[in-house]
Amino acid sequence: MTHAPIRTGIGGWTFERWRGTFYPDGLAQKKELEFASRQLGAIEINGTYYSGFKPATFAGWAASVPEGFVFAVKASRYCTNRKVLADAGESIAKFVGQGIVELGDKLGPILWQFMATKKFDAADFGAFLKLLPASHDGVTLRHAVQVRHQSFAVPEFVAMCRDAGVAIVYAHSPEYPAIADVTGDFVYARLESGEDDNPLCYPEAELDRWAEAATCWAAGGRPAGLPYVAEGDPPATPRETFVFLIHGGKVRAPAGAQALATRVRG
Repeated sequence: MTHAPIRTGIGGWTFERWRGTFYPDGLAQKKELEFASRQLGAIEINGTYYSGFKPATFAGWAASVPEGFVFAVKASRYCTNRKVLADAGESIAKFVGQGIVELGDKLGPILWQFMATKKFDAADFGAFLKLLPASHDGVTLRHAVQVRHQSFAVPEFVAMCRDAGVAIVYAHSPEYPAIADVTGDFVYARLESGEDDNPLCYPEAELDRWAEAATCWAAGGRPAGLPYVAEGDPPATPRETFVFLIHGGKVRAPAGAQALATRVRG
């Protein structure tokens, strides 16, 4: 089966409980990104959700990772945690302009995550999507939105994201609704239901299932058994696929991401 790249990864790279379980004993903390990026295909940068960074910091991160590695970047909470999303233009410009393009060809999708209390308002959310820039300083930008309120699980939301070319994050979560409809030219999945007491974060049978889903997404398909809101997907063309093991089972997320990558390659 011909498919686009599949990148499995984790959220961030600084976590005390990974020292000795994922990171070798004695590894200097300043070397953790260098190590993690050689074990995984992608990392979602979470620190950008809480604060800004200098261009030199992004450039340094890019220099620390190997060719072919990709960062997803979580957008600032000041862009998404607001009553009126249409007013986010200044915050979006500030976030995009802080230097994320210094990641160069290591820059993957930007993740725009919304509060679980944020309800779907078609006019306001549509205005927000129009604020997302297609590029910055000549670098193409790709966008994914993670919504966490049941009111978004309607065909109108899927249609507006598809029209904007923005991916809807598929989240496997015990708390929030899942929307599996493909709306962008890439797929962004967050597996959030892992457990620390499972050595691979998820049961092996479930990792097998997610490997099948990832391969199907990357080939342009529509995996069976997932919750879809609208009928049909865009044309069945291969799509770069990102799968992050994140949130639940964080201690074991690196092992799960590596196990998933092995299954995909197999």
